[in-house]
This record gives sequence, structure tokens and C-alpha cells, in this order.
Amino acid sequence: MREELKRFSKIFGANIIALDSTFQVIWWHFNDGISLNLKVDVPLDTIMDIDLMLFHQPQRLQIQEQHLSFTIEPFYLTEQFYFILVENFVDFQHSLQNKVFVLEEIIEHLDEGIIVSNKEGDIIYYNEALAKMEEHKKEDMLGRKLWDAYNYQDRRLSEHNHILKTAKPIYTKYRAHAYSENEPKFVGYSSFPIQKDNQTIGVFSITHTETSLRNQLRQTLDSRHQTMEVPEVVKRNNGTIYTFQDIKGNSQELQQTIIEAKNISIYNTDTLIVGETGTGKELFAQSMHNLSPRVAKPFVAINCAAIPPTLLESTLFGSVKGAFTGATTQEGLFEYAKDGTLFLDEINSLPMELQSKLMRVLQERAVRRVGSNTLIPINCTVISASNEDPELLTANDRMRLDLFYRIAHSSVYIPPLRERPEDVLFFIQHFLHKNVLKYMKSDLTIKPELYKILVDYDWPGNVRELEHLIENLVIHANSESSITEDMLPRYLKNKLSMKPTTSNKRPFKTLMHTNEEQYIREVLKQCGGNISAAAKQLNISRQSLQYHMKKLAIRKEDLI
Repeated sequence: MREELKRFSKIFGANIIALDSTFQVIWWHFNDGISLNLKVDVPLDTIMDIDLMLFHQPQRLQIQEQHLSFTIEPFYLTEQFYFILVENFVDFQHSLQNKVFVLEEIIEHLDEGIIVSNKEGDIIYYNEALAKMEEHKKEDMLGRKLWDAYNYQDRRLSEHNHILKTAKPIYTKYRAHAYSENEPKFVGYSSFPIQKDNQTIGVFSITHTETSLRNQLRQTLDSRHQTMEVPEVVKRNNGTIYTFQDIKGNSQELQQTIIEAKNISIYNTDTLIVGETGTGKELFAQSMHNLSPRVAKPFVAINCAAIPPTLLESTLFGSVKGAFTGATTQEGLFEYAKDGTLFLDEINSLPMELQSKLMRVLQERAVRRVGSNTLIPINCTVISASNEDPELLTANDRMRLDLFYRIAHSSVYIPPLRERPEDVLFFIQHFLHKNVLKYMKSDLTIKPELYKILVDYDWPGNVRELEHLIENLVIHANSESSITEDMLPRYLKNKLSMKPTTSNKRPFKTLMHTNEEQYIREVLKQCGGNISAAAKQLNISRQSLQYHMKKLAIRKEDLI
């Protein structure tokens, strides 16, 4: 993107300095008449005496006998940039025309669709890319009221109208705004207020087609796959250990989950990860951070169940001195995460009184420290994790439904180990090899009878429990011996002795390889299409049942 903007600026011959979001110099281009001693990756205000917070207004400086004007223009397109247009003072009036010309030409050559409306709702800019996406003509759209152009029955349904009133942006929506031959044209878009002197004077939207979104996703994933392994120095600096390469397993269910998580990673949306204890929720969260555009930013994790409720609020949101006994002025984890990722593990343990506050923070993307009335903007992505089914949590009034919708813009379900028997076999060998090397044992094998026991076991602790078990067996085994059932820990022997027979247990698992689709349909019909009730009867999780229904093309409405 930066190279594309640089190319455009050179084409139009503008005198431009480009800055990143921290006002550091990225690149510049001048005509022969201007000479400045600039340095890349150096804040501009350390080079010249310029007010970086004074936007849209020219600042006149004399530098090396040059009488120059500098006008700072914020420009947002997937990330924040600042253009500084530099002109000789004697030619300043002409520079205003150049400025508008340059920006319009840049926008016209972008692949993204751009639409701008003023405070009266008139469409004042509509670029060629958007015209192609929506199959409209620019001349038919310019000058019209936005709600008339898109056939809204009520102007209050217009998101631009809503943003004009609230000044709050809308991020990453996906819907049909236009129709072609009565078929909806779905696009992904974000909309932002245009503010001057603390007044909203207009709204603009940046739009991607479904095809362009898929192409960007493919290109991003291809690029990421080529350089998947994050350098150790980056991982040390961003607070992570794992990437997707560290997620092991061969089962189709797990591989599909990994694909879904990778697809979500590039969009910077708040995500809910659901999985039982020991399935690797934080491993997925760290991997998603390291595949996202935020990889160089901090990954900050907190276990909501590990912090006393009285301290959790100040830990998340920060506090000011005197807010409560012993309180000091400190930033919370939302601020500390900055432009990175905040991972809220076991969010199902969050007290109800904090859930409404968290919901407001996620809605407003701003936080109030405890004891303060000042709103502090936050920019981090939030990944939450729950070891319980969110539907049951909301049904039992343990999680607010509106909070669930806020944290689950996207969701990832990690299937438990008992639903992935092929992964049980994989992990036995994987952890056996790992611990034989760790404890310098040799020629250790596992008896076939023990393999069968381990595959049939339910694994309530999932991968973590299996890893600890294999490590324990290796520690107690003698080199050049076989690991047998007699070497199992007492707790596991007791569980196995009370285990029901296979014929009475998990009927779904015993039948899934013979007539899976027919059996699922029968159970769903018996339950009147209620997925939760059917999952309980099948003795699997609700998300797992939904996965099998999707795989077998079973539609709920066909069963009622």
C-alpha cells in the first residue's frame, strides 16, 4: 500500500512527505525547487519546528532560505497515514488546487470503492471502483441523497446518517447495498466520520467486493504460509510462544478448525474461541495473533478466573490514584495491549457486574479507568476464550447475550480430543518421542492393549491431560521396556474401572462410521430440530453436531 501511494505521488509531481501513524517519515518526493534534510523512520518534529497536530491548515516556515508552507492531511486506508504537502510560499494558493487534485487522482486509482457524503446526506464523491462494484454510473450517483440513491425507505436506516449523528465509525460490515438483476451485490466495507474542528462534516466508506476480499485473503494467506514461522526475536518482543506450526494433529476436524482460524486472523475482528480445558485455546490465540497484521504488536493474556473480582476491573481498565484504598494511577491491560491483541481466557468466569462494563468498552472502543471520567481510546483486537458452551451460559444467565454478540464477531470451536481418535494415536507417539528425548530413555514402546485403553478413554483434560500422562509413564518406565496398563496412574485406573461399556456409551461414536447421516437425522427429528437437545442425546457438544450437520448437508428446517 505504501509503495502504491508513493508511486501515485510521483506520477502527479506533488511535493509530498509521507508519515506513518506515529508521525515518522516513510518517504518523500520533491520537485527540483525544494530541498530538505529528511531521514526515514525519524519523527518529523525532530527535524523541523512543525506542529504535527495542526491539520488542514498551512504552516509557514523558513528553512535554509526557503519560504515554504506545510499542510498536514490525515489519510486512512487500512492504516493511518499523514501526507504533508510542501509548497513554496509564493505558490501557496496554487498548492491548494494541487492538493485536491493529487488526493482525487489517488482515490480514483485505488481498487477499493470510495463514497463520501456531506452532512446533508448528498453524495459528493463516488469513485470509479465503486461504480464498477455496484454497476452504477458515477454521474447517476453524484449529487443525490444517499438514502434515495440506495432506495432506503427511511433515511434513518442509512448508516452514513447514523454516523453523522454519533461520530462513531462502523468497522468491517458485510451486506448488500445494491442489486443487479434482482440479485444482491454483497460487499465488505467500513465507514468513518470526517471531522473538522470537532464537528462531523461528512462520512466516507471504503468498500471491497466479495471477490476482492477472497483474493486478498488468498494472497495474504499465501504470503503468510511462505513465511509462517515468526522470528524468535519477534515472538520474544510480542509476548507469544506459538504459531500455527506448533498446532499438531492429523484429524480432519482439527485441520478444518486451523483453516477457519487462519482465515479469521487477517481481519482483526474480535473473536471467541470455544473449547474444553486442555484443547489449546491460548495456543490458537497466539497463533492467530502471529498470523495477523498485528504480529509486531503486543500479545497480552489474562485468565479471568485467576484474578479476584475486586481486582479484575482495575486490572482490565486501569485506575487513578485514590479511586479505592491503595489505588495508584496505572494503565489497564486494554491500554497496555496498545495496537496488539488482548486475550481474555476463561471469559465465562467474568462476574456479571463486569460484563456490562466490558460490553461498553468493546462497543465504544474506549475505556474509563476506575475512578476517572476520561475516555481513553483503545485499538487492540480482543480474543476471548470459554471452556463452556456460550449458549448454555446465556441460557443459564451466566453470560449476557449482548456481551456474547460483542465478543463473538467471529468464533472458533476446537473439538475435544475424544471426538478425534486419530489425534489420540498421533499425540501418543508425539509425546512419547518428545519425552524419551527429554528424559534420555531409549527403546520405549507401548503395548497394543494400552493403546486401545487410551483411545477409548474420554480425555476430560484433552491434549494437556494426555501429554502429562505420557510424560508420567516415560518417567516411571525403565529404558528398553514396554509401557503397560499396570503402569497407569491410580486416578486413571479408577476412572477406567468405572467406565461404562462401549455398547452403552456414546451411541453416536459407535454408529458414525456405518450410518452417520441417518442416525443424526433420526435424533434431530426426535428432538424437534433442537440442536442442543440432540447434541446432549448424542453425547457430543453442540458445535460438534453443527459441524457434522454442515459436513453432511443436513438442514435444520428440513427436520421440523
